[in-house]
Amino acid sequence: MDRDKIIQLAQGVIDTELQAIEALRSRIDDAFVKACEHMLHCRGRIVVTGMGKSGHIGGKIAATLASTGSPAFFVHPGEASHGDLGMITSHDVVLILSNSGETDELLTILPLIKRLDVPLIALTGNPDSRLAKAADAHIDISVAKEACPLGLAPTASTTATLVMGDALAVSLLESRGFTKDDFARSHPAGRLGKRLLLRINDIMHSGEALPAVSQEAMLSEALVEMTRKGLGMTTVVDAQQKLIGIFTDGDLRRVLNRGKIDVNQLAIRECMTSPCLTISADKLAAEALTIMDHKKVNALPVVDVTQTVVGALNMHDLLRAGVV
Repeated sequence: MDRDKIIQLAQGVIDTELQAIEALRSRIDDAFVKACEHMLHCRGRIVVTGMGKSGHIGGKIAATLASTGSPAFFVHPGEASHGDLGMITSHDVVLILSNSGETDELLTILPLIKRLDVPLIALTGNPDSRLAKAADAHIDISVAKEACPLGLAPTASTTATLVMGDALAVSLLESRGFTKDDFARSHPAGRLGKRLLLRINDIMHSGEALPAVSQEAMLSEALVEMTRKGLGMTTVVDAQQKLIGIFTDGDLRRVLNRGKIDVNQLAIRECMTSPCLTISADKLAAEALTIMDHKKVNALPVVDVTQTVVGALNMHDLLRAGVV
């Protein structure tokens, strides 16, 4: 195999597909806006369909729409003509994908879709095709050429379809006022969902698990509390449980660097960190991660509006929760 030839071919594919995407800019016109309006006002679901490679792209477009606030699902046109057409209701919008605009399986179900009297949006590479002419809104996704040197395998055309689908989904997302919280509700699993949904009060240590000592305590008492609670830190509070400071493993190392000390004689207020960083229980766990990263700390006390300590967490809690 010729290394230089392979690199040249691969770069040629990318160049061809970039040109196909760039050509889409001029296709964002009134037809695109009309398609968005139909989908935005849809009282049911956006039903995406396409055959072959267009079908694979259609499945991804449907998934993107559904995850960004526009309920959608994919129907295979072959299965649609054998019963699955019953999935489409009079409240839906149909988004049909076909590079040629003349795909037999799609033309077979076209009269039935039209009989349902639902808005039909077509993404085709042929504005003169039967699918394009039957659509209530047609978006041109034609490409000058495929990236395949034979000009046969769907490559640039499928990329253009995918990009136009993303353009529709994001335009709808913005028009709906879709927020990060809305997105998180569609993605509760995995790191993404945890970063967007998980809050401090979901993972903090509170009650008996909260490490805390009095500001009058000796260092020895603080070390016992740190060992017992296992967070590598303890909060230091006054009689009303309001935060005075924090004592961590790092503070302990700094104390030991002073030389020989008596842990039973050294008061915690003489070696604690005060004031210290805090966070409130209603904040996202991801915000705690940001604070810890930027300030180079491994633990945070959790306080309410009166500076009363209500919890504590450390980097290990974020790791266990999958936020990191």
